[in-house]
Amino acid sequence: MIIHPNFDPVLLHLGPLAIRWYALSYIAGFCLFIWLGRKRIKNGKTVFTNKMLDDFITMGVLGVIIGGRLGYVLFYQPGFYLSNPLEIFKVWHGGMSFHGGFLGVLFAIYLFALKHKVGFWQVADFIAPLVPLGLACGRVGNFINGELWGRVTDPDAFWAMGFQSALRQDEMMVYKDPQKWSAIWEQYHMLPRHPSQLYEVMLEGVALFVIIWLFSKKTRPVGQVSMVFLAGYGIFRFIVEFAREPDFYLGLLFMNLTMGQLLSLPMIVIGVVGFIYAGKKGKENMAVVR
Repeated sequence: MIIHPNFDPVLLHLGPLAIRWYALSYIAGFCLFIWLGRKRIKNGKTVFTNKMLDDFITMGVLGVIIGGRLGYVLFYQPGFYLSNPLEIFKVWHGGMSFHGGFLGVLFAIYLFALKHKVGFWQVADFIAPLVPLGLACGRVGNFINGELWGRVTDPDAFWAMGFQSALRQDEMMVYKDPQKWSAIWEQYHMLPRHPSQLYEVMLEGVALFVIIWLFSKKTRPVGQVSMVFLAGYGIFRFIVEFAREPDFYLGLLFMNLTMGQLLSLPMIVIGVVGFIYAGKKGKENMAVVR
């Protein structure tokens, strides 16, 4: 079993200030977003300009942070934050939801489209291929922090990893079922888990990026690129959740699914239906033009 390095979440201490790995992962994600966006603009076939991209970044960052935080508050721990409202603003304590950030970015796209008088789906189709590598950076940040680790797995599996930050839950599992876990605990003093953050890096990040980037290289019906992102992320996240430890304050929910899976199901359905609809609509528009 591999032992997680248990990195210090703070890269540099500068007096009262601290540069955290997690913050740097977000910055790296936004930098990749800008770099890829400029490449798409340079390749043409888009209404975007470099100035529009710079303008969107400001709105997009706010959408990610505000939406991600509010999504976590509403989807995952509403009771806690209702009792401790000031904790909502303490983002440095952790707690961001992709699905909330996604809704925040959708709102940013809506405002941006109104401001620049362009179609909502034109903006969304341009943005979609730029997002996955940023998601990968965020998951790398989760891995460095030793958070959002996976479920317990076979200790002899080459991917098995012990997380110091999971010791409390490991101890609870051993206490509840000593016959099943005590031998492994005595050998390793921790339980072997899936490094699910790295699975997400590869699936929701790298694999999704390759799929959408290649798909968007050709001219597609308006909305289809966005729908590939929507369905693709939903499918990959749904799969990874089987290896990811459910949030301890929620556990498994309806039909033994996690909150992440329940939030991903609408994305898959809307993405598949929207992809088909956009394709049919695109053919109709082509017929009218001819």
